[in-house]
Amino acid sequence: MRSSRTAIAGPEQTVEQIAAALEGFLAEHPKAVVLEDGKVLFDMREAKYTLATEHGRCTLHLWGEDRNLVRRVSGTALRNGVLRLSTHRFGQTKPQTLELAPDKDRRTPSTREATRVKYLRVLERVLERNFDGWKPDGFRTAMDLEKSFGPAYARGSLLQGQKAWAVIAVNEEETQATVDGILTLGILWLQHCRESGNGRRLYHGLKIFVPRGTSLLTLSRLAWLNADAAQWELWELDQASEELEQRDPADQGNLTTRLMHAPNVDAARERFGESAARVMTLVPEPMREVVEQKIRSGTEMAFLLHGLEFARIRMGYAGSSFNRAEEITVGAGANETPLTEENETELKELVTRLFARRAVGGDRREPLYRMQPERWLESVLRRDVEPLDAHLNAAHVYTQVPAFAAADRGMLDLLGVTDDGRLAVIELKADEDLHLALQGLDYWVRVRWHHLQNPDAMSGLGEFQRHGYFGGVRLSAEAPKLYLVAPALRVHPATEIVLRYLSSRVEWTLVALDERWRAKVRAVWRKRSSDPRI
Repeated sequence: MRSSRTAIAGPEQTVEQIAAALEGFLAEHPKAVVLEDGKVLFDMREAKYTLATEHGRCTLHLWGEDRNLVRRVSGTALRNGVLRLSTHRFGQTKPQTLELAPDKDRRTPSTREATRVKYLRVLERVLERNFDGWKPDGFRTAMDLEKSFGPAYARGSLLQGQKAWAVIAVNEEETQATVDGILTLGILWLQHCRESGNGRRLYHGLKIFVPRGTSLLTLSRLAWLNADAAQWELWELDQASEELEQRDPADQGNLTTRLMHAPNVDAARERFGESAARVMTLVPEPMREVVEQKIRSGTEMAFLLHGLEFARIRMGYAGSSFNRAEEITVGAGANETPLTEENETELKELVTRLFARRAVGGDRREPLYRMQPERWLESVLRRDVEPLDAHLNAAHVYTQVPAFAAADRGMLDLLGVTDDGRLAVIELKADEDLHLALQGLDYWVRVRWHHLQNPDAMSGLGEFQRHGYFGGVRLSAEAPKLYLVAPALRVHPATEIVLRYLSSRVEWTLVALDERWRAKVRAVWRKRSSDPRI
């Protein structure tokens, strides 16, 4: 890696070109990290930034919980998927280099490959030692894009005559997100083994191997797979000792999760009225009707344009006193700036540019148009959910209902209810995602769990209604319905394969939308768990 004190060679860029390169990269890579000398300084999922282009300079300000950084950026260069920034500290002419990488995994391709090849040898030894009479066969990590198999997963078979098990495994050097994706890939691998066997072998099911201590999410998913379609086994492997421990999907215990109270919307709107009016003066008058004013809590209100938050009001304390004060900040995504009298004109221009660049029918090459497409889709469906199912109650649609489970924070896309009182979990994807089915299942499991918890003996109200949701609705005791929603050309082929292996206890509907959903939501086809074709 080049030294952080090396300038980036290349054609001179204008400040507008530099700013566009930065904004575009962050729009495309929401999980980006900022590095200096190979060390991660900021994770952009948590950090904030501002980008100023005044006086012929592009100034980048980054801050988080434990550090603050301000640099002038004089150039950018995209190399091997990493955006390299030539930066200058104030008062210094010697350039330094910051790097924006798409994610935290900074291992070189050769290092990753060596780790995976070594793991294959460990895995085969473990299988031979622990499954007497069964022979490991055909294990590899090679990428197969046609079938969605990536190199992070070791896959093969255990054979005993005509009997067989599909096997998939992941090593301890991979990210937790990769570990959590193993069940989707495992189901696809099992299906591939069954189809390619031509009836010569009977594949009983799937054995899954994950690093020790990483199985929680996979375990919760396994409990909702169809035991008649296949047998399912989950094992944890300690690579250092090469010891195995089998995990039982029935042994999950209670989900460590809780719901937050729904805020009192009317009271919050009254409380924030004056500040909200000030925010709306920043918005071009013809566009004010498309702004969504969303109460996040009793102390926070957000302003959204097609799902993208561009301003917010927060309650805090004034100075060192206990007097409550409201703070208004403006900016898209992590780019957040307090609104003051001095910068009001500048921020009004920023908001005007945002509304011009993120408009229905806008330029698809524009980063702000492409940013957070699922939030855009979510905002459209919040206003009109009936195209998904005419029986969904448009008056009760909640978004981002927080539920916490262990160290994982699960955020629902949309939570609604049908006319007959069935809860409806609506999982959205604006782009192709092979994990759509199981991520929707995760949210469904949590909603179901909360729905079954401790109904009040006196009122009969369940946990959601005691927390302020679905007021005046008589909720059914039946399990929630699951809706999986994506544009028709963005429904990954893996989705329907995975859905075939879900338990019949999960009632699901797969809804494909017209690609022009930004202008008008229209379902072009639906498939249901009750459909005989599935």
